[in-house]
Amino acid sequence: MATNGGVAAAGVQVCSLKVDTPQLISPGTAYKIVRFPFGAAESTDRFEMHQAVQPDGYVVSDWATDDRSGLIWPSKAGWGHLHAMIQWEAASSTAGYTELRDQYVRDPLGLTPNPNDTTATEHRTPTPGGQYYVKNHGVFVVPGTPVALRVTHNDAIPRLLTLGEFKLVIHDAA
Repeated sequence: MATNGGVAAAGVQVCSLKVDTPQLISPGTAYKIVRFPFGAAESTDRFEMHQAVQPDGYVVSDWATDDRSGLIWPSKAGWGHLHAMIQWEAASSTAGYTELRDQYVRDPLGLTPNPNDTTATEHRTPTPGGQYYVKNHGVFVVPGTPVALRVTHNDAIPRLLTLGEFKLVIHDAA
């Protein structure tokens, strides 16, 4: 199979996002979209699934404050593999979170008739060491319905998400 820049060219499309700018996540049951910069050095978006000018015409002017910077808009219909890496700041030794939560969601902002279709929701207890998690899940994706990675925690104070990666690999549906 031929490759182009390390990404298989026959029937596979990839969007790979990374952010290492810490994001302050408020506690609670409401999940927050992880935001990603556009054109970051370690991101790959050859198929234009993560652009400041979005498919519905909306323009993201500041990726760090606009939840739309966390959306991946599938470039074609097919079987999608979602991948994420999530790293949180350490919990306090005297208090802190007892649960970290993450999930994938189709249309988290209500831009289609079927918003907030969540999948692969996980609630995790912190480990004695670092809070580093990887998750993978398969879903069917279609153009016009964006996907996102969301997180939250149950601490009494906001906590930093220190690193995030979010990737979509689309295989032909046939």
